[in-house]
Amino acid sequence: MSLLVQAGWTAPEGVMHGATLWLQAVIDGLCELSSRDALTGLNNRRQFEAAIAREVDRVARIGEPALLLLADIDHFKKVNDTHGHAAGDVVIRAVAECLQDCVRPMDLVARVGGEEFAIILPNCPPAFGQAVSERIRQKVAAKTAAIVGGQPLSVTVSIGGAFAPPWVRSSAALWSERADQQLYRAKSEGRNRTCLDMPPLTVVSAEEKGLLFAGLTQSDLTEPSGSGDPMPKTTE
Repeated sequence: MSLLVQAGWTAPEGVMHGATLWLQAVIDGLCELSSRDALTGLNNRRQFEAAIAREVDRVARIGEPALLLLADIDHFKKVNDTHGHAAGDVVIRAVAECLQDCVRPMDLVARVGGEEFAIILPNCPPAFGQAVSERIRQKVAAKTAAIVGGQPLSVTVSIGGAFAPPWVRSSAALWSERADQQLYRAKSEGRNRTCLDMPPLTVVSAEEKGLLFAGLTQSDLTEPSGSGDPMPKTTE
């Protein structure tokens, strides 16, 4: 209970006089607390991993485009070394606010590492991918993150993104790897930029092809498309 109070939780009105309702409210509060990053209030890595697994499955079943963005604060170690970890925490919270302000309510924003963030954008057409990632990058660069010695402290972020291949039984790890490769590219090309792996450039990997055909029998593979009848057998 004390942990919930420290985190700013208060019991909803009307439950204090009912033991069952109060207990349920405490359980709900603990579940919420376990899914949130303590510093920023964003979703934590556990929630991100559950969400990306659901989304990659949904994309395979429905075919709607979905974008994964990975953002990393540029030269963050220098911020900590120069201004201290307290200033670093302020910077992380400021970047988290920018990310949350730039997305839709349906999108999921998570802090997945020290200065690393991830955003899952369901039903995001490729035409909007570059626009949303640039909006995030520009908003972070324009924000005053902290006041250090009377001077504003600003940071930038590098962003890498990838679209999940629609109608393909991929995996969260493969999707994340594509986005991470683009993040590495953004860093290596000078930072404070966005790089996206757009769908026309996405190649279905051998592992994804294996996932796509896993469980199919030989007869499934030889059955003509659009027909429920098996292929006719030839007679000797």
